[in-house]
Amino acid sequence: MTLKVELKPGERIVIGRSVVTNGASRTSLLIDGQDPVLRERDILQEDGADTPAKRICYAVQMMYLAGSTDRLLPIYTELTRDALKAAPSMLEIVERMNNCVLTGALYKAFREARKLVAYEASIFEHAERSAGLRENGSDDGEPA
Repeated sequence: MTLKVELKPGERIVIGRSVVTNGASRTSLLIDGQDPVLRERDILQEDGADTPAKRICYAVQMMYLAGSTDRLLPIYTELTRDALKAAPSMLEIVERMNNCVLTGALYKAFREARKLVAYEASIFEHAERSAGLRENGSDDGEPA
């Protein structure tokens, strides 16, 4: 199957083990093959993996780019176990992600990992809102 990618001027993309940087104008690429492909905007840098879900996402991303789970599976397993202890409500997403990892569908696992990051952000946002309401003297969800 051919993947069509539209790149903005200066945008970068990882194809396999190479980074391709677009020139000064918009470009379309048609990519045939099995090498991993990630847009710059989808890449999570190691120093940006600052929450449990982001660390999981980073591990899955690295498995996808490597095309193998061999080296990172123990780390991934530990990270997901710890995340589920802290937030059991993540179970549904983690189970889908685990199935993808175990069947070698690593790009699908990466997509699920990104959903996990979004879900975690919603948990943090809800907790911050709740804390703000308590600080204002209201526990019933209504502003004080």
